[in-house]
This record gives sequence, structure tokens and C-alpha cells, in this order.
Amino acid sequence: MSGASTSGSLRAALSHCVQQVRKYDYHHYLCLLQLSPEMRKAAFPLRAFNVETAKAMDVASDPRIGLMRLLWWQEAIDKIYSHKKIEHPIAQALSSIISEHKISKSWLKRSVEARINDARREVDEIPETMEELEKYAEDTVSTVLYMTLQAGGIRSTSADHAASHIGKASGLLLLLRSLPYHFSRNPQIPYIPVEVASKHGLLVNEGGQRMMRSDFREGLPDAVFEMASVANTHLQKARELAKTVPAEALPVLLLAVPAQVMLDSLRKVHFDVFDPKLTRGVLGISPLGFQLKLKWNSWRKTY
Repeated sequence: MSGASTSGSLRAALSHCVQQVRKYDYHHYLCLLQLSPEMRKAAFPLRAFNVETAKAMDVASDPRIGLMRLLWWQEAIDKIYSHKKIEHPIAQALSSIISEHKISKSWLKRSVEARINDARREVDEIPETMEELEKYAEDTVSTVLYMTLQAGGIRSTSADHAASHIGKASGLLLLLRSLPYHFSRNPQIPYIPVEVASKHGLLVNEGGQRMMRSDFREGLPDAVFEMASVANTHLQKARELAKTVPAEALPVLLLAVPAQVMLDSLRKVHFDVFDPKLTRGVLGISPLGFQLKLKWNSWRKTY
């Protein structure tokens, strides 16, 4: 293949990544626009990979097909690092940035393996503790931030720690935001851990099996509040590190802005995740309002 053809193919792959993020992860798309053009070239393929693996189970007509897709990505990562060509635009874009920026394979593997383990859970299998969900959030969300920092050549323990907290907060809040969708597919609501669900009277024991109460919505806001409070604590910890985070890392950490917007939107509806106001605009606020928050934090060099 000629150099011109290769260059054109890569541009098409990068464009595909941008469009996928814009279509399926719009608030993060707006966040990535705050990065420098050079960092965007790496950030969009990484975010597109996250989009692709996150929606694998949701778009599949059969859970087995979704799991097969995730296993395909697990194998694809190995092929990319073995310098084997894969005819998939996101894989092609990933291959390019991995080669250019030496992205750690462990972060990509950790992300897709967390999705695979989640996909393999039984329908009635509920996480036991908040720590399990926090680890899932770190494995699937914080890892994207770690890789983006790495692609930008940013080596900072403070930035990594802040990214860890922001990823956990964002991951937990996204799980809360998705509860109505998951309930429509599985009445067990798989992302409320047993320790929280039991505390707020959401579970009953039927035939030795823990089940979600039929009238669970009465106590659900209290459980959501408790989980959102954990996310809020992570955001506060991330902001406590702000003075020690290098300036070049701050645009990457703007992911804290949509997390804060989600938290504020939940507060306004008294933590009722079924309130239709949460689906309006961007994470419950107007698109203009969301973009102004991003611009304001970017201008102030805060997150």
C-alpha cells in the first residue's frame, strides 16, 4: 500500500473515532475538544475504544454475541501489540497511537477484561460492595485518562491520582444514570451493590435467593444518594490534588466537569434516577450551559 493510501486510511479511521464518540458519548466529545489538536489525535481513538467496548453488550441482540465482541477486542489488543493489521477503523487508529506514544498494553487489557467479567455475570448476580463498583469504574474509566495522560507525555503521580479519583466518580455516576435502562432489561438492577441495597431495604430473600423488591423505587433514591456521595468524595479528593497537578494535565482532567454536572442534576431531582429531567440536554442541563461550564473551567485552569 502506498504512503498516500496509508495516510488516507488513517485519516478515515481517526474521523470514524471522532464520529463514534460524538454519537455515543457526546459529553466526553465536548471535553476532548478542549485538548490540544495533537492530544486529540490520541484521545479520540482511546475514547472510541471505550465507547465500542461499553456498548458491546447493549447493542447485541443476544448477550453471547456481545460477549463474543468483547473477546474479539481482547484478542485484537494482542494483535495490535504484535504489529498485526486489523481491518477495523478503531483498531487501526489505536495501532497508530500505540506505536507513536507507546501506550501501555496493560491499561487496554484491564479495561476490556473488566467489561468481559461484567458481561459474564449471571442475571441475578449483584456486586457485594461499593469497592467492587469503584474498581470497575477505575478499570473502565480511569484507565482511559491514564492512557490519555501517557499519550500526552505527562508523567505525574499527582495527575495519575487525580485521574483515578475522577474516573471512579465518573464511572459510578454513569452507572447510576444508566439504572433505568438496565432496569428495563433486568429487574435486578445489577449496579446497586448488596451492602447498599440491603441497607435501604431494596432486597428480599426468596427461596434462598436475593431478589430486588417489586416496590424498590421507594427506597432507591436513598441508595442512589449513598452511591453518589461516594462519587462526590472522589471528586473532592481529585480537586485537593489540583495545586500539584502539572498545567498540561488539566485539560485531560476536565472529565470532572461532566461528573459534577451529573451529580448536580441528580441533586435537583432528589436522586430519582427515573426523573425524565435527567435525560434532557447534556446530562440534564442545556448544551450551551454544559459547554459554558467546560469553557469556564478550562479558562480558569480548574476541573
